[in-house]
Amino acid sequence: MNIVINADLKAYIDPLTPEEHESLERSLLTEGCRDALVLWGDVLVDGHNRYGICQKHGLPFQTVQNTRFQSMEDVHLWMIDQHLGRRSVSDFQRGVLALRKREIVAERRAASMAAAGPAQAPAVHDAATNAEPLAPATPGPAPEPLSSREAIARAARLSSSQVVMIEKIRKQAAPELVAAVKSGTISINAAAAVASLPAEEQVAAAIAGKDELKQAAKRVRDAKRKPREEPMGPSGDAEPDTVAALQQRVAELTAENAALRQQLAALSTRQ
Repeated sequence: MNIVINADLKAYIDPLTPEEHESLERSLLTEGCRDALVLWGDVLVDGHNRYGICQKHGLPFQTVQNTRFQSMEDVHLWMIDQHLGRRSVSDFQRGVLALRKREIVAERRAASMAAAGPAQAPAVHDAATNAEPLAPATPGPAPEPLSSREAIARAARLSSSQVVMIEKIRKQAAPELVAAVKSGTISINAAAAVASLPAEEQVAAAIAGKDELKQAAKRVRDAKRKPREEPMGPSGDAEPDTVAALQQRVAELTAENAALRQQLAALSTRQ
């Protein structure tokens, strides 16, 4: 059977670490591929790592068709939900997946509204994958919309502030910085700060490694801190000459001190 690897679908999967891949390979060589690979037509939906290892060693495997999918959007949403439920997926990747789910659901709802009224379109052969159509090319049931950051945070098991930072990283971070977050070299919080820098500075920091990324994040945070307010004059305006004002205050205190000494001397004389 000719199995097709779809690059868009594979992008949803975080690559295994060398240790994880080695462990999976040992398991497949010892016990065989016990779980069936999930297909939609001839497109591989679930089991990319197992498929690669089986191909490498000539191991047999089983496949199963998911007949509930009506479009590639359904496949994307299914994969996202599968990965959101896995503990091995990082916080950053869960946030990215939840944000992507929001986009897909929003696009589907917009398409449904635009298509309301016209007759249902016939099924179309997918020339890109050479897969036979499994169902009419109409949108499936719309999932619940992730219409707020709080809803996205719940879906991804994150805080709302983490969702905000991940959104910023997706929009502003250079690919090298994104790779550093995915690998765990830099935290989501620090990466969001570094993403404020020009792209060339992000790349340079990412190439330099963990310590430079931390320093870059610290520089951004220090620069954003509110400067100390200048002393205010009697009129409410900032004192134009801070040194002169301090000198005047010293003189006033000196005079007050001298007056107190005179009063103390006078009291001593009376006694």
